[in-house]
Amino acid sequence: MILHIEPVEQARPRATRYGRSIRVYDPPKVSKYKKQLAQLARSQYKDEPLDGMIEVEISFYRQVQKSLSKKERARRLSGEHRPTVKPDLDNYIKSTLDALNGVLWTDDARIVDLHAHKYYSDDPRIEIAVREL
Repeated sequence: MILHIEPVEQARPRATRYGRSIRVYDPPKVSKYKKQLAQLARSQYKDEPLDGMIEVEISFYRQVQKSLSKKERARRLSGEHRPTVKPDLDNYIKSTLDALNGVLWTDDARIVDLHAHKYYSDDPRIEIAVREL
């Protein structure tokens, strides 16, 4: 499944006082991303969410920085040079798996095998393959 959306990393949760308790929430950018990603996935995946043991492979394609030489840009788009800068791969994974809970799988705790990759592209997107074991 290809989801045409710019990947967004999971940021630290924000907290606010609510009476005597504290309410924890995602920053607006992350919250918006999760809602949009879930909606995109729902539009492509019409089956019931998977509930068994699941294997997931995710490829994150992020935009190439604009301030690069043509030579370096070509290296990045060819895959010769892959993203080794922030955001971290695990933060991309966290926000994406959380967004797809209840859409592709009942809970991301069902994922027992995970493969993830970061690439550069002129077409930012997330490619995800899910397989029940």
